[in-house]
Amino acid sequence: MASDYIIRAGTAADQPALLAIVWKTVMANPRDRDALLAHPEAVQVPVDHLTPATACVADDGSAPAGFAIVLPRPDGQAELDGLFVDPALQRLGLGRRLVERARHLAGAMGAGELHVIGHDDALPFYLSMGFVQIGAAETQFGTAPLLCLKLAGG
Repeated sequence: MASDYIIRAGTAADQPALLAIVWKTVMANPRDRDALLAHPEAVQVPVDHLTPATACVADDGSAPAGFAIVLPRPDGQAELDGLFVDPALQRLGLGRRLVERARHLAGAMGAGELHVIGHDDALPFYLSMGFVQIGAAETQFGTAPLLCLKLAGG
């Protein structure tokens, strides 16, 4: 149950557990699994992104279940650079809670918009959170939806 989890600030000490969540997600998605296994260097959770100002973690007190990373963009807006929930714990509302915290992190950075390059499978989730598809972005592994969420006052 999502209420069993707190959303707390991310720290560098979380990096190994968060990387494990990303790999669980990769392995659960047969469409992307082979490409990412062929390029494991693409699966990263940089320690310098894990600060209280940029990262939040869903945690039940025993282990992280998911996380979000928000980074400032050169244009003054913010990028949801990573949003992952352990596949065994998806559809409990943790992703929604992490996006809500990501909105606050982006606002604290002074951003009026939160952008994300989403996965096709995640498009309905992002749209349900209020993001609007504004285009497409080319990634290392193909074209992906580019979305934007206007923040309060933005």
